[in-house]
Amino acid sequence: MLGSLRHKVIGQLLQRIRPSFSATRSYASSSSVKEVQMTVRDALNSALDEEMSADPKVFVMGEEVGEYQGAYKITKGLLDKYGPERVVDTPITEAGFTGIGVGAAYHGLRPVIEFMTFNFSLQAIDHIINSAAKSNYMSAGQISVPIVFRGPNGAAAGVGAQHSQCYAAWYASCPGLKVLAPYSSEDARGLLKAAIRDPDPVVFLENELLYGESFPIPAEALDSSFSLPIGKAKIEREGKDVTIVAYSKMVGYAIQAAEILSKEGISAEVINLRSIRPLDRPAINASVRKTNRLVTVEEGFPQHGVGAEICASVVEESFEYLDAPVERISGADVPMPYTANLERMAVPQVEDIVRAAKRACFRSRSVEGLVAQQN
Repeated sequence: MLGSLRHKVIGQLLQRIRPSFSATRSYASSSSVKEVQMTVRDALNSALDEEMSADPKVFVMGEEVGEYQGAYKITKGLLDKYGPERVVDTPITEAGFTGIGVGAAYHGLRPVIEFMTFNFSLQAIDHIINSAAKSNYMSAGQISVPIVFRGPNGAAAGVGAQHSQCYAAWYASCPGLKVLAPYSSEDARGLLKAAIRDPDPVVFLENELLYGESFPIPAEALDSSFSLPIGKAKIEREGKDVTIVAYSKMVGYAIQAAEILSKEGISAEVINLRSIRPLDRPAINASVRKTNRLVTVEEGFPQHGVGAEICASVVEESFEYLDAPVERISGADVPMPYTANLERMAVPQVEDIVRAAKRACFRSRSVEGLVAQQN
């Protein structure tokens, strides 16, 4: 019964959108615009808008994405512009609308599936892993699954354990998926565009606390043809004494830590991963070979985490360059507490990164004073 219903819904979507399949992608230039400030929320919204305008096969589906303009207002204005055929409000049934989205991708559409939080993606993990990630391989390349699964991931504020887990390591462990985690507005805009255009399923992990943050965005990133390469990290700050590797919100913490460390004469290089799978191993190892020290930072659990994979890569490829043990900073190995004081203790803080970098550099002076000055 579910199969026939899904087939019927996919058929309806195809009938509504198929007449426009032959439309060509067009781009409007924004090269004359100077660098501006843009929130992560607006960066994601503009990326969706431009990709939907350029390619009629792109549509958005999820809970409250239309009439309510999105739970976090990422899809604001899209329903009025593109109509209910391409901005599809769904019931609270992640398994249902994710399965429909994967089926639509089988048929050549490019769905963008929004989860209100990635914790709820577990309701649909069968479709994400067994239906989307494995189909291209199992069909010997005959079935392409161009679909994006996006939404907030990791800790927010005071929402408890069932809304606060980071799933980067979960999804990055699965062949067939690409996993992206933007930090800045440029990241969000460029990576989401790349994800929508990609022929493979992409898990796009945003951070709720970053949605309202503003970042400078260069003129070239405002052009509708702009995208960032999947699998390439970015050096946010160059340094020579220690490498700090982070992703998503932790990149900002790493940058703050690097500024504090500079006051003690420690030059930290900060790498923004951007892509969790594929992982930019060459960039990480090149930095470690320069600095001879490594600190990894993530909100996720320590066991089998992204940091663990980075450590393994460096040990395998650059062990002889290390002058100190690798320092790994992660969330606490417990479900997220609800109370604010315990919640803060359960996720990495700037001072944790500073201490780890100082340990790696064999500098043991207390850092609390410098952290207080920075804040």
